[in-house]
Amino acid sequence: MTTAQTPDVQPTPLALLLLGRGADPASERGVDCPGELPSPSDPDLVERARAAKERLGEKVFVLGHHYQRDEVIDFADVTGDSFKLARDAAARPQAEYIVFCGVHFMAESADILTSDAQQVILPDLAAGCSMADMATAEQVEECWDTLAAAGVAGDTVPVSYMNSSADIKAFTGRHGGTICTSSNARRALEWAFDSSGGGARRVLFLPDQHLGRNTAIRDLGMAPEECVVYNPHRPGGGLTPEQLRDARMILWRGHCSVHGRFSLDSVREVRERIPGVNVLVHPECRHEVVAAADRVGSTEYIIRALEEAPPGSKWAVGTELNLVRRLADRHAPEGKEVVFLDRTVCFCSTMNRIDLPHLVRSLESLAEGRVVNRITVDEETAHWARVALERMLALP
Repeated sequence: MTTAQTPDVQPTPLALLLLGRGADPASERGVDCPGELPSPSDPDLVERARAAKERLGEKVFVLGHHYQRDEVIDFADVTGDSFKLARDAAARPQAEYIVFCGVHFMAESADILTSDAQQVILPDLAAGCSMADMATAEQVEECWDTLAAAGVAGDTVPVSYMNSSADIKAFTGRHGGTICTSSNARRALEWAFDSSGGGARRVLFLPDQHLGRNTAIRDLGMAPEECVVYNPHRPGGGLTPEQLRDARMILWRGHCSVHGRFSLDSVREVRERIPGVNVLVHPECRHEVVAAADRVGSTEYIIRALEEAPPGSKWAVGTELNLVRRLADRHAPEGKEVVFLDRTVCFCSTMNRIDLPHLVRSLESLAEGRVVNRITVDEETAHWARVALERMLALP
């Protein structure tokens, strides 16, 4: 009788990470989060958070992204989107500790933009971003090599969405590109294609294909066939050299797990269910959803549009559910009806990892003189990422 021999196969670090048996503080995928958390059933959590924050005083500055839970937003000194919050942190040099209630790439951006005297803390290191995960530094470098082999890298400018890792921002800075937000993506692309800016024949847009496609077609009037999708999991991105040479927009095959869920059926269903409803969506949604919507804009645009909406108006909003619920509660007394675009409940699962127990642990640890879950970006990566961010700030 023979017995089978078990092959000596060593799991990769990524495999261990996904199994919860490893840690990589530089990864958006999530890591072990050390330390004991207060029980979520502790009735004193709110008072504990308030007391720790009061003990810290101006030494701490708490940032709350719009997609956070209400229990976390209640303790935020400012709320906003990722870039606004990073800039707010940089504008508070007296704050020794920046507690960023968001996700990993946001905390990285805050560390890049704040001074060396400030320390950025992410309450849960496992709060990552699936979109940012879809473009790793190694994959993007391989993509650039593919563009070089096709003879198009020299007249291609990278434009990277704010929702990307520090490594991708640094890649963008090194190759003469800029960062963009959902608010200024059009200006960033115009700069890239303008001879007085990047002077690009084409743009490599990272990592959200939907924002890139929507901006190119809807705002710049490009034809859909001028956009191609680079798939990092296929040889050559799944594209021929001819396709790369003919393209004006090379879109990375990435997307937001929340906004990508909205469909054309969602739009049709809500129009049938609520006659006269205005459909308002984020540009990270699929192109067919954006084309069918009444209004399209960034998170800040969505908030402003509902503030300015007349009483009695009806709105179906295609963005993260925590924010939509908050806006619905805020505007209900004014007679405005605000509903989630899709009937399927869809929170940003990684953003929701930041909860009151994690916030309490962060604040109490800081009050006791212990810094937990600090996010740092190495000097060279931070330099080139800052170059790309400064190009964005210089956009007209």
